[in-house]
Amino acid sequence: MNENEKEMLLVGSKTKDAIKAAGLNVASDALDALNAKVHHLVKDAQDRAVNNGRKTVRATDF
Repeated sequence: MNENEKEMLLVGSKTKDAIKAAGLNVASDALDALNAKVHHLVKDAQDRAVNNGRKTVRATDF
């Protein structure tokens, strides 16, 4: 994981609230793992946009 991928892209309290609303607890490492997945999704979408000759990431890139 590079330095940019350590930056939290999620709103932790909102994410925890969404999980807790289902009656579940949130482990201390859960948000870090989810954040890594979000970074991966963003990177893939960026690559898809560039490979299609665009500078705009669209919903279809996800």
